[in-house]
Amino acid sequence: MRKARKRLPAHGSQASVRKHEADPLPWKKRKLLDIHQALNSDPVDIETLRRAAVSDGGLLTDDIRRKVWPKLLSINVYSLPAKPSKDVREDHKDYRQVMLDVSRSMRRFPKGMRVDEREVLQEQLLDIILDVLRRNPQLHYYQGYHDIVVTFLLVVGEKMTIAIMEKLSNHHLRDFMDPTMDSTKHILNYLMPILQQVDRELHDFMIRSEVGTIFALSWLITWYGYVLSDFRHVLRLYDFFLASHPLMAIYFAAAIVLYRQKEVKNSECDMASVHHLLSQMPQDLPYEELIGRAQDLFVNCPPSLLTRSAALQPRNIIAISTFTDFQMSTMRQRPDSVLRRQLEKRHRNQLDLPMSTQPASTNKLVKMAVWGLSATLGAVALAVAQTAMDWAPEFLSQLF
Repeated sequence: MRKARKRLPAHGSQASVRKHEADPLPWKKRKLLDIHQALNSDPVDIETLRRAAVSDGGLLTDDIRRKVWPKLLSINVYSLPAKPSKDVREDHKDYRQVMLDVSRSMRRFPKGMRVDEREVLQEQLLDIILDVLRRNPQLHYYQGYHDIVVTFLLVVGEKMTIAIMEKLSNHHLRDFMDPTMDSTKHILNYLMPILQQVDRELHDFMIRSEVGTIFALSWLITWYGYVLSDFRHVLRLYDFFLASHPLMAIYFAAAIVLYRQKEVKNSECDMASVHHLLSQMPQDLPYEELIGRAQDLFVNCPPSLLTRSAALQPRNIIAISTFTDFQMSTMRQRPDSVLRRQLEKRHRNQLDLPMSTQPASTNKLVKMAVWGLSATLGAVALAVAQTAMDWAPEFLSQLF
């Protein structure tokens, strides 16, 4: 006698089909597809890129970061600044301090990196910092700045790091680069009002201990690069901060303190004990959970609400006052494929223009010179274009 074949309940089967139809790809492949489509939209779909950078897993790989980070900051990859000149170190007022900080930055480089490779990167790190400062005399170097620069250098290389740091230094990091630390202290002072809104008991305990907020200074001004030992965690936070409001680093600090609230409340209520506890950053934090908590804190306790606190006296924070305009500037970007065509068109125009203005006897020499220049520029453009476009097959290989 033939056994009857078992049948799945109809509703279960339909639910399975609906789920498959709704999300046929695993979440990482879905995110890769969304990023690829956003980068190739015209204009670039910056909101999708921001959501990708903030959501679980961030931007996933360094290859994707090299394509998305410039868009988050409205940087044209075909119009990067030149490498620092040989005289960038001459008579620079910050040379000695930057050199000392760079020489102490060995722990920020990957373990196992060859000494000669690290030394080349340290030389580039020194020149990048001095170049950005020289090009922007309104900026003042602070210790910890190099921790941010080295993070980008290890991912995107020298020229792109200059472009990124110039943009960040005039926006997200601008208030840390004042002649004094007054603006930096003001931003740190957002921490306690956030805690007060969420956990009054924790807030009052910390006030009684007189711990202040100095324990979070290195977190804030290095975007946690100085205190986290795992480079993957640092990159995950940089994805998050690049796509967020300039004050998000202080909201993330609040999320960390709230996560450790039991440890804090169980410690001795004095400045030394609480400061020592909070200064020791755990390396096994639940980063995705904390990123979500920081976003919730920002929504429920926005800066406009916190500025009414007695702890926050009115002060113009440049990163806040310029953020809306900065965000708007990122919304009008063309995809790299369009930027590449525009660059190629400019090169063709450069070939055509000189010929009509030169005497016949010199046309051949000028033409040869222009051809040589064009070949050089073309090689550079091709290299950049290759960087921008290579991940299409890479993307497909990750999908299938």
